[in-house]
Amino acid sequence: MGTSYLLKNGCVLSMDARIGQYNRADVLIQDSVIAAIQPNIEVADPDIEVIDASDMIIMPGLVDTHRHMWESLVKTAGTNWSLPVYLQNLYYGAMGSKLRPQDSYIANLLGSLEALNAGVTTVLDWSMPYSAEHTDELIRGLQDAGIRAVFAHGVPGETAYWNRDSKLSYPENVRGVKEKYFSSNDQLLTYGLAIRGPEFSHWDTTVQDIRLAEELDAICSMHVGFGSWGSADRSISRMYEAGLLSPRINVVHGNTMGMDEFKMLADTGASLSVTPEVEMMMGHGYPATGHFLEHGGTPTLGVDVVTSTGGDMFSQMKFALQAERSRTNELLLQQGEMPGELSLQASQVLRFATSAGAQALGLERKTGSLTPGKEADLIMIRTTDLNLFPVHDPIGAVVQFANPSNVDTVFVAGKPVKREGKLLHVDLDEIRRKAMQSTEYLLTQYRMSDANRVVFS
Repeated sequence: MGTSYLLKNGCVLSMDARIGQYNRADVLIQDSVIAAIQPNIEVADPDIEVIDASDMIIMPGLVDTHRHMWESLVKTAGTNWSLPVYLQNLYYGAMGSKLRPQDSYIANLLGSLEALNAGVTTVLDWSMPYSAEHTDELIRGLQDAGIRAVFAHGVPGETAYWNRDSKLSYPENVRGVKEKYFSSNDQLLTYGLAIRGPEFSHWDTTVQDIRLAEELDAICSMHVGFGSWGSADRSISRMYEAGLLSPRINVVHGNTMGMDEFKMLADTGASLSVTPEVEMMMGHGYPATGHFLEHGGTPTLGVDVVTSTGGDMFSQMKFALQAERSRTNELLLQQGEMPGELSLQASQVLRFATSAGAQALGLERKTGSLTPGKEADLIMIRTTDLNLFPVHDPIGAVVQFANPSNVDTVFVAGKPVKREGKLLHVDLDEIRRKAMQSTEYLLTQYRMSDANRVVFS
């Protein structure tokens, strides 16, 4: 039996329409699940820990549907990188190919702790391990951090993607990983495939990969429709006509897709991961947030790469919101009109980053909202901090004003991993030391272009 907690008198944003929002209510956590949400909960259990939440916003943990976790080791290196420069530095024989298994472990541990510290309790790790040993260590890093994650298993960028003759061929390898680590769905880590998709592999490979995901009951994520690569491929249309689109399909970016293709995604229940800051910066194209909404879908959000942006979802919510507002405002201005009510509301964007993200990852029964019976993945945000105080609109405060420093407390599956602004059960000095060892090793193997030459320990 786990420890029980009673969070008292917080402002509760449940993200569940049946429960709604409370200006002041209690949240009861028993073992790993949310047991009740209502004002004035009385519990007779003398062993329950009561936490004063009177100056807190209590809400679901944030869900990041697309991140390359290992890149925590090269954080800040790519603030001036376009997408081609990024790929040149990290893939195709560059930095990513130089990782040793131990580097993969500390990279995923460090990246997961960064996410948890910022209130991100669930993440899809879009991973491209170089060997079975790398795969083991990437998974171990996620496990040791205590984060909820989909390990989206891919292959290295410069190796043969579908090779039936190899003893480490893709299908046989992933079946073994699924059996070894993901035999049960009743755990924090679940399994997915990170496939190249129709724009970066042969069409037959894409079909086989998607069928393999169906066999494994796994989320199947792919980069589609971005940059000049995806401007005319009509990949979504082709997958739709082949009957390959379904709720297990997760499309990343989609900036240059056709308008009818957004409807195809929405109609089949496939999800779209928008990574707005990186997309606008690197040259993927304008974020497709509004186009997907206009065609019946609900986008989700991801950080993508911490080489170039911070690992928090507060920033991505703001970028998504203002990029879409700017797009629609500009259309009105071109017609000689001023906007009245803004086209996208903060409450919609908060949904992108919570319940919609959980649904996209197949985790809606476990997380994404504060609902009795779901696992207790939640965060508490201090409202007394000067960048938030006084709070008139709690949802607006989270989406437009909050940052990781305001995250006071984080629970994952009923277990506290951050309290009073500090991560628990981790030796951060030791983690930093190991991360620096890995970073310094990688820099002896590959010198990135256009990167800061000084590494601060």
